[in-house]
Amino acid sequence: MPSSAPVRFFRRALRLARTEFVALSALLIVGLGVSIFAELADDMREADGQAFDQGVLSILRPNADPSDAWGPWWLSTAANDLTALGGISVLALFATIAVIFLIIQKKRLSALLLVFGLLGGVTLSEGLKAMFERARPPEQFQAVETINASFPSGHALLSTVFYLSLAVMLSRAFPRRSLKAYVIGTGVLIAVLVGLTRIYLGAHWATDVFAGWSVGAAWAMALWLVSYAVERRQAVHHATLVDEPTVAEA
Repeated sequence: MPSSAPVRFFRRALRLARTEFVALSALLIVGLGVSIFAELADDMREADGQAFDQGVLSILRPNADPSDAWGPWWLSTAANDLTALGGISVLALFATIAVIFLIIQKKRLSALLLVFGLLGGVTLSEGLKAMFERARPPEQFQAVETINASFPSGHALLSTVFYLSLAVMLSRAFPRRSLKAYVIGTGVLIAVLVGLTRIYLGAHWATDVFAGWSVGAAWAMALWLVSYAVERRQAVHHATLVDEPTVAEA
């Protein structure tokens, strides 16, 4: 039918607009993440920023005693359990499992970017800590052991990079928007919970965690943009590194 050509064109235009909108949104998150981090880096040196951090710590740990924290008795146990989800050992284990799964699914590009993303996140975390050299909250407030500088929170940064990147990759396997939103929302929720536990346990100042979230989100979205650009370019040249589509994507 002659009218089918305009319909196909309209559908392709809508698909392109939706794809480019997602790419622009990812670029916006990168810009916002960098801007927020820069603002937090300035605030932590000023009196207002330090007063905010001290106020949050005083609310959560009013008696400067790791065993006496705000909230019910079980909250400290839950926080200790959940904070491990952002530890490098747990993330390395989950990353290994995820990378093997992606390789089996012939998602070589996604596997490569996930490894690069986590290694880059570790480099960012350690490099920024060494640059700012911010002291941790006083030891009498800390309910967990800490080993290096405070700003930004490595747990918040790495958990955001890993869980958000993994969620975005996994969401592509689901055709329904509700399932995509659920998977991405779950990744965001885990990263948020990990960051909140670092504040609650006295391991970090609140602005450390906010900075970790902002850098982690920016890095994760930057990786997604790289993946998006590489896939589009390699699909044109029929390169072998590009991810093979799943049934749902096909």
